[in-house]
This record gives sequence, structure tokens and C-alpha cells, in this order.
Amino acid sequence: MPHERFQFTGVGGHQLAAALDTPDGPMKAYALFAHCFTCGKDVLAAKRIAVALAAKGIATLRFDFTGLGSSEGDFANSTFSSNVADLVRAADHLRETRKAPAILIGHSLGGAAILAAAGRIPEAKAVVTIAAPSDPVHVTHFFKDRIEDIRAQGEGEVSLAGRPFRIKREFLDDVAEQNLMAQVKQLHKALLIMHSPTDDTVGIDNATNIFIAAKHPKSFVSLAGADHLLSGKQDAAYVADVIGAWAERYVDLTPQPAADTGGAPRNVVVQETRNGKFQQIVTTGQHRLIADEPVAVGGDDTGPGPYDFLLTGLGACTSMTMRMYADRKSLPVDRITVTLQHNKIYARDCEECETREGMLDQIERVIRIEGELDADQRKRLMEIADKCPVHKTLTSEVRIVTKAAE
Repeated sequence: MPHERFQFTGVGGHQLAAALDTPDGPMKAYALFAHCFTCGKDVLAAKRIAVALAAKGIATLRFDFTGLGSSEGDFANSTFSSNVADLVRAADHLRETRKAPAILIGHSLGGAAILAAAGRIPEAKAVVTIAAPSDPVHVTHFFKDRIEDIRAQGEGEVSLAGRPFRIKREFLDDVAEQNLMAQVKQLHKALLIMHSPTDDTVGIDNATNIFIAAKHPKSFVSLAGADHLLSGKQDAAYVADVIGAWAERYVDLTPQPAADTGGAPRNVVVQETRNGKFQQIVTTGQHRLIADEPVAVGGDDTGPGPYDFLLTGLGACTSMTMRMYADRKSLPVDRITVTLQHNKIYARDCEECETREGMLDQIERVIRIEGELDADQRKRLMEIADKCPVHKTLTSEVRIVTKAAE
């Protein structure tokens, strides 16, 4: 599945590291995923669920909260409220660059944060919690023996999942002030609650509390046998399968056609994925492609190279132009096949070229026309090939204006 890595600005002004897993085929919807407390976007459960949803046509954005993973900032300065605000910022980023998320998914404390953020993301139609606490203050149980010291000293170091983290008094005050169940009562979105009855980190009673507080439509799915972190690969796959099937009732998962731009040129956006040395994600309208370089020049060969795309443009334009002419003239053309190759040649070897020194770019284009055509019809179609707009662009004076993004 195509995988993009980028950054966006969080509520505190820090750059937050994000990952977006997108489908190989048509895009059906966008989802926003919130990970568990002190985890990161690359925790196994988040990665596995995102990849599985992408296979179902749902692109999923996950990111590291402040001070975690590859994100900037100090974790000690973050609070539950700031995490909620960053989730809203992530949704804003999707809205501005692609499309707002229709599905919100949260794991563990991320589930509580998603419930708190849902009311501020109007486009979201469906909300999913996985092993979520019904009260954010639940997270303080992990370091309950340090709470008095943190309140007395203003901050303190705690050990979570074997790693040290600094927690401030402001974090304790913030989670204590949350009234999550009141927000759940006002959710006004479809809710799916997923929880393991044997979860020994966040008990099943939390799922009961959320379910009772929520109004319909609401659903509960038991993750029997799963642990809190969904460390079993099959558990993450099951979660993704259930989300994909459940969301169909509340979210339009029909691939949307490209918007009508009235003939205006549309942007082509090329962005590094940071997977491998050269891999790029290419976006134009609703279409998403991968570009890369061959292994021989340091790439991973996960997609066509830049010159491959150049030849693709010329070849497609050639075939389309010939087809338009053939249909207009009612010519019996069954199929057109264009094969292209790009090479560098010595200028002295080109008798028709004005340039006589150095190297020149040469594109070889071989066109096969299938159909019962006479010699004159074939000759005319070959002449039409040179009239395709991309051919004219490549053989005319081209001006490229380069600007720095603001």
C-alpha cells in the first residue's frame, strides 16, 4: 500500500510527524487514528489497522502526539486537552490537503481523545473506540504511587511500559477536569465500541459506561481473547474488518468521481514519502500514483521513474488523439498501441537536428494500429500522432517557472 510520511503543525506550534496509508485503488474515505497513551503512530496495532483499512479503500492518517516518536516538543508539556486539539488539527490538515476524515478511530486513551474531538470534526460520521477508558483520569492508575509527589513537586518521572516519562501537575489537573461522558451523550454520530472482556489494562466496565452514555446508533463488538495492545496480528486484522463492514452503514464508501473543474488545469502534487531514498507520492485529482527510481540508481523500483511518467504522458496523449480522429472519421480502428523509449544520443549522429555538439534527448515512438485500414488511412493517422498536445509541448519552446512555496 502507498505510505506517505509528512509533518503538520500542532496546536503548540510544534511539527508533528504523520503517516498516511492510502489504497492502491480508488479512495473511498479518510479515517483519523489516535494511538494509545505514550505509544506512537508506528505501534504495531496502529500500523496493522491502517494498512488493513487501506486495503479496503480507506486511507488512514496516524501521527505522533507532541514529544512522542518523531514529533517535536516535550511530552511533559502535553495534556489530554492538547492531544484532543492536535487531533482536530490533524483533521484540519486532511481537510485542507485532501478531504476531511469521515471515520475517527481511537485506541486506549486515544479512544477517549477521539470521543472528545469528534464534536469538533463535523464531517466525521462514524466513531470507533478500541479498548478505551470511559474517563481519561484512568491513565493515572499507571503511576498512582507517584501522584502525590507530582502534585507536591509540580512534576515527576514515571515509568510506563518500561520507559521513563515526565508528568506534570497540569496533566493531572487536566484529566481530572474532563467530563467525557457528557460529550459522549452529545456525540450525534454512529459509535462502535470494541473491547476485550479480558483486558487487564482498561477493564470491560469502561466499554459498558461508554455504551450506556451513548445514544443510538451504537454498537459493541467483543474482542474476545485479545490483549489491550492488540499485539496479535489477527486481532488487528479483525478490528479492521469489522470497522470496514460497520462503517458502510454510516459512511458513503462509494469511490467518488473526480470533481468537475470546468476544463481548468488541475494541480499535480509530488511529495516524498520518506520510504526508501527516492519514493514519491504523485497526486492529481482523485488519482494517486507512486514514483521511484530503479534499483540500479539507488531506488527501490516501487513505481515508474520520472522519464517513465514523461513517456507515459506522450504515449497516452498520442493514442487518445489518434482515437478521437479515428472515431470522428469513422475509421475501423480496433486498437492503438504506443511503445516509447527515451535515450541520450550524440548530436553529431542526428542529421535533422540543429544542435551539432554534445548530447541530445531522443524519444523513440513506435505505433501499432490494428484494424482494416488502407494505406492512406494509416498514413493520415500517423500524421495525426504528431498533433497530440503533449507532442507539441515537448517539441516547442517550454517555459518552466519555479517558485518557493509560501
